[in-house]
Amino acid sequence: MKHKTSKILEAAFFFLIMMLTFYTVFSKNDLGNIISSMRKLNPFYFFCAAASALFFVCMEGFMIWQLLRLTEKSASLLHCFSYSFIGFFFSGITPSATGGQPAQLLAMKKDGLSLGSSTFSLMAVALFYKLILALLGVGILFFWKKGLAGYLGNYMGLYYLGLFLNSLLVVLLILIMFHGNWMRNLVLRIEHFCIKIHLCKPSSKRKDAFHRLLSDYQETLRFLLENKLQIFITAFCTFMQRCSLFLLTYFIYRGFGLSGHSPLLIITLQAAVYISVDMLPLPGSQGITEIMYSFVFSSVFTKPLLIPSMCVTRGLGFYFLLLAGGFITVFYAHSD
Repeated sequence: MKHKTSKILEAAFFFLIMMLTFYTVFSKNDLGNIISSMRKLNPFYFFCAAASALFFVCMEGFMIWQLLRLTEKSASLLHCFSYSFIGFFFSGITPSATGGQPAQLLAMKKDGLSLGSSTFSLMAVALFYKLILALLGVGILFFWKKGLAGYLGNYMGLYYLGLFLNSLLVVLLILIMFHGNWMRNLVLRIEHFCIKIHLCKPSSKRKDAFHRLLSDYQETLRFLLENKLQIFITAFCTFMQRCSLFLLTYFIYRGFGLSGHSPLLIITLQAAVYISVDMLPLPGSQGITEIMYSFVFSSVFTKPLLIPSMCVTRGLGFYFLLLAGGFITVFYAHSD
């Protein structure tokens, strides 16, 4: 009952944020003009943008398949694409994308895959997902700090926060992998201190969950070190995956017949927006993504096309994929 109530509250929170986002976007803009501008979008570039969005999700499925095949020779690529869409759906509707991996594990269990192999593949993908994003963020800051600050303006602080949180998570995961005992003792001391000052209550389930997480990540490290080629393959695929979602915005830019700004600039700006909002505790980073996009790209898209471009970019890069993930989730839930 408690679990069901939690799911209802998460769904309600998601739709509340979505409604507030739509109200913020459309209340100050003429819906008719937005739709009229969107109809002028070049079909070829629209198709390229949609393909980029699908590539983003399917590439994760490909990486899961590649890693699963190290231990599960019967793993199906088509099923792995489904796991990726299911993960995107649950990540999109839960704060900080916390629901993705548990849902993927349930789908893998339903297909008869072992918990160990499933956990290893998902954790490896998650590690590289955050690692590549953090490296991109550091690279942008190192090589283009002044230009980035000019486009982000007051949102530069949010970029620093997003980069810090992503980098901190990557560092913690690496420490867990290489220095498990040290991290175990540190976390237990922090937990003991929190219990002592009454921030939390003693919980054997919490300790068991942490020990299990620690063991899973150390096992992931062992698998990766035994299959070093997979490290390079997964890193390269993750980089391509990340860039595909950022490239989507450039296709929309060209689809509206605009020119004058390089693909690298638009990809970099979209990456900056993504880095800034990725770790925020909002389902799908709704609201803040749209607001920040409108500010950052105001000098890239002409004023009449700024909001239409945002609607198409977010529509394809988030809501379209969320809808597809929802259909696949329902199909999986009712399949034998």
